[in-house]
Amino acid sequence: MAERTIQWTPSELTKPKSEPVMGELDDLLPEILACTICAQHLPLGPRPVLQVHADARILIAGQAPGRRVHESGIPFRDPSGVRLREWLGVDEEVFYDPRLIAILPMGFCFPGTGSSGDKPPRPECAPAWREQVLRQLTSVRLTIVLGKYAQAYHLSPEARTVTEAVASWREQWPEVLPLPHPSPRNQGWFKKNAWFETEVLPLLRERVQALLS
Repeated sequence: MAERTIQWTPSELTKPKSEPVMGELDDLLPEILACTICAQHLPLGPRPVLQVHADARILIAGQAPGRRVHESGIPFRDPSGVRLREWLGVDEEVFYDPRLIAILPMGFCFPGTGSSGDKPPRPECAPAWREQVLRQLTSVRLTIVLGKYAQAYHLSPEARTVTEAVASWREQWPEVLPLPHPSPRNQGWFKKNAWFETEVLPLLRERVQALLS
């Protein structure tokens, strides 16, 4: 499978949308890039941002692109991404290699800004595309689940706060790891839960290095 870069032109994003079809990632990606199912709800219009490759061994399940990521078309090209790469112990070259790390948010497009931060991922996105993409990522050995929306999808159906989910990180380790979102808005959470940095992050970095070596 040929390597892909995750940047697209406006013409690619305005093609008429056809019904989703099953197939290899090369078949799915053009369908995803042309998706307009929630365009009327997107203040800046559709611009799907994701990074996938069938060989990826680590999957980052996030929430939705922020405004900066929408503008660049590159996942986690923002302060959240800086912190996330520190957590993983990887540089940008590794992080943006889709053969190593897949990045699949719950919503592929920027949902807009609300009263206390970005709005939740659009609910149309995951049912339309997520399972189709996940079935193609057969090499993934570690799924990192960021924030409450991704955790509600990927973890047990029991209602949990992010803190409860992260505190229970051993339940599915080393295959699945729930983490708080690395947003600067969560600075208070990081200070309040210092155990996260000392207990979880060293093991995460060891696991990442083992999978990427």
